[in-house]
Amino acid sequence: MKTVFTTGEAAKICKVSQQTIIRCFDSGQLKGFRVPGSRFRRIPRNELYSFMRDNGIPTDALESGKRKLLIVDDDQDLVDLIVDVLERDGRFEVRSVNNGFDAGMMVKEYRPDLIVLDVMLPDINGKEVCQRVRSDQSMDDVRIICISGMVEREKIDDLRASGANDFLQKPFEVETLVDRVCQLLDMESATAR
Repeated sequence: MKTVFTTGEAAKICKVSQQTIIRCFDSGQLKGFRVPGSRFRRIPRNELYSFMRDNGIPTDALESGKRKLLIVDDDQDLVDLIVDVLERDGRFEVRSVNNGFDAGMMVKEYRPDLIVLDVMLPDINGKEVCQRVRSDQSMDDVRIICISGMVEREKIDDLRASGANDFLQKPFEVETLVDRVCQLLDMESATAR
């Protein structure tokens, strides 16, 4: 478990911008130290925890140390497979829903680090879910991987323009998905571990 964080890591955990963390550090609201001989700021775990608690920021991301993922797909067998592989990895906390409406509710409540989003949902399409997530500035750091069996290039470009960070065509190897998740969250890939 990590004991010291960079300002960028602290920003991801707190779901705020790195500039916000730097301002809080420089004003003394967030205690830490500078790396000798450089300008780099470092924040010990206990100080970050106190800062989060004092400012009403949920501390679950810091406590578990796990990255939060939300899987949105109406194919329950695929969801079960993805959830199983991610949970066995041990670095992820995973929740799943099977439609766009529940996805919208869950994103606000759960605040995932990354969403694996099926484009063809029974109620609203994945593009609309992307746009809703991207319209909320507090969710700028949420990464989105869209998955679908559709292949038209312009639709994939459209999804990226709506806020998707990545796209995987079904069927795919779950290991490929885990590698993409790791890349987007700046984590070591599962195969390299």
